[in-house]
Amino acid sequence: MTVSDDVVHNRIAVLRADRRVSRRELAEALGVHYQTVGYLERGEYAPSLHLALRIARYFDVPVESVFSLEEFPRLT
Repeated sequence: MTVSDDVVHNRIAVLRADRRVSRRELAEALGVHYQTVGYLERGEYAPSLHLALRIARYFDVPVESVFSLEEFPRLT
């Protein structure tokens, strides 16, 4: 695994699927546009620290469980 300076990996889609939360529902809870959630999930946008912490709080997990500078291992 290599660390890239500009890529923030995340598990937002996995957490949403696990909790059966739509992009729109998550966006509304966070106060962002639903497309922002899509950009985050695809790695096209790195969240601010404030947004990352709010996402982690929404899912009630540590921020490191949602975001990483390294790729998360594949779930089998």
